[in-house]
Amino acid sequence: MQLSASSYGLQPFKVLDIKDPKLRAELKPLSWNQSQITEASHLFLFCSSTKVSDKDVDHLITLNSEINNIPLENLSGYGDFIKGKMAEKSEDEMLHWTAKQSYIALANALNACAELGIDATPMEGFDAEAYNKTLKLKEKGLNASVVLAIGYRHDDDAAQHAKKVRKPINSLFETL
Repeated sequence: MQLSASSYGLQPFKVLDIKDPKLRAELKPLSWNQSQITEASHLFLFCSSTKVSDKDVDHLITLNSEINNIPLENLSGYGDFIKGKMAEKSEDEMLHWTAKQSYIALANALNACAELGIDATPMEGFDAEAYNKTLKLKEKGLNASVVLAIGYRHDDDAAQHAKKVRKPINSLFETL
């Protein structure tokens, strides 16, 4: 997740690793009482930033300068470009855009789990506003986007041997 791509490299999201069993129990009714909330060995909440500030962009540019040993002044034009693009976004556009960025990280997490043979369930079945309130996310400039439950399924899980149901390739892809 940390190495996931994101637009401009900004990573306008944070991933919360929810370990506290009491907190998970509190979140379960906010998650349509889905058992994965309390039963998964790992529970991650992807939170998108509610805003990307000039300070966030400056931090990225400084980090890029330090890591890649590039003079800061050589990156200032790129930083100004990003700031301009962020300033063009309305509040709603910003929320949608940052949420999309968190989903890119989610996709990479799902692929990593598949590669490692670990079961993973992305979950949108939760009350995001209730999560925001319970976890005081708005005060941190964050918005709950998607939950990822990770672990190994129970041996008695009847669905584990079912074939995946997906659209056929010729229905999903179209050549132009």
